[in-house]
Amino acid sequence: MLTQKYKRTKLACYTAYFTMSSIFCVPPILFVTLREMYSISYTLLGTLVLTNFCTQLAIDLIFTAFSKYFNVAKVLRAMPLITAAGMLVYAVVPAVLPQFAYGGLLIGTVIFSVSAGLSEVLLSPTIAAIPSKTPDKDMSRLHSLYAFGVCTMVVFSTLFLKIFGRENWMYLMGFLALLPVISAVLFMTSPIPNMDAGSAGSASGNPKGRAMAMALCVGCIFFGSCAENGIGNWISGFMENALHIDKALGDVLGVAMFAVLLGIARILHSRFGGKITRILLIGMCGAAVCYLVAGLCVNVALVFTACVLTGLFTAMLWPGALIMMEENVPGVGVAAYALMAAGGDLGASLAPQLMGIVVDQVAASPLTVNLSVATGMTADQIGMKASMVVSAAFPIIGALLLLLAIRYFRKHPPV
Repeated sequence: MLTQKYKRTKLACYTAYFTMSSIFCVPPILFVTLREMYSISYTLLGTLVLTNFCTQLAIDLIFTAFSKYFNVAKVLRAMPLITAAGMLVYAVVPAVLPQFAYGGLLIGTVIFSVSAGLSEVLLSPTIAAIPSKTPDKDMSRLHSLYAFGVCTMVVFSTLFLKIFGRENWMYLMGFLALLPVISAVLFMTSPIPNMDAGSAGSASGNPKGRAMAMALCVGCIFFGSCAENGIGNWISGFMENALHIDKALGDVLGVAMFAVLLGIARILHSRFGGKITRILLIGMCGAAVCYLVAGLCVNVALVFTACVLTGLFTAMLWPGALIMMEENVPGVGVAAYALMAAGGDLGASLAPQLMGIVVDQVAASPLTVNLSVATGMTADQIGMKASMVVSAAFPIIGALLLLLAIRYFRKHPPV
């Protein structure tokens, strides 16, 4: 009976997570168009991405420290409308006031990034608070919709711009701004389950033990997010520059397939389940192997396969860390989810940045010049492959930390 009561609420969470994918994948698709139409430098366009992640991280930290001061139900219902408002500002200001185009893009990014941060903080605990016989499967299903949303948005946006012309990009953003309104209507007509909005360590029990358990969970989601988002953000550029695959083909077969496998793995877990620590360990080890193959192998087909398969192995690293927290740290509230989201967002911000630094440093190294002559590869190719090898450290460290967490949780079972 309770499950039926919250059926619409669960649907609202699912649609909100699906539409949130447009915030992350559509703006980068428009970067070349925005540069050509408004003469915006790549540095300023890159700043929009940094602003997105920094804003989300700020929201995560605010909720971690001050979640008890927020009315969670009201924030949850307002969240999709904030998304729509940000996307409309992003579309309308450059079209109406082209002289202030970048200001409109920046303000719009901040607004919908606030909503994205709220989504990461509130949607997972909302799903977890809905009575269910299979809460871990519901969590996997929620996160799978983001992956399928990315794939859908990439294909839809590419077709829209191809059919209607890149100069009409603002109508694409305007249409996508309507999608969060559906989630808003569903949330406003649905009951919101009770959720503890206290601080991350406010529940009863051993404070030191809970702090250690939370630290291990945050560490696991950080390295899991690094493993997922490192290659997730670089796969398009890696295939184009390191493998010499056509960009359009690389985006469809690379980026889209990565997202599809990400979603399929989460759907499979939502259907069949499994011991989450074992799944996390397999994911970390598999991701490490994929990174090393991509960095060290010279066979294009094998490297391509390794890049795509990383989506399969990293799929459960973020939602799986949340499930591990729920199973081993009883009584967690919104603040704990906010802390986990902060760890994940930090990983999503740092890993791609570190990979870019490695590419630049290795490509500029005198040693690379000699290696380039010996191997026949360009300096950029060597730099990108080196970044893959270095980034294998993320899942390797994540696997070691996970083994430590498994050992700790066995010695200190939840009470």
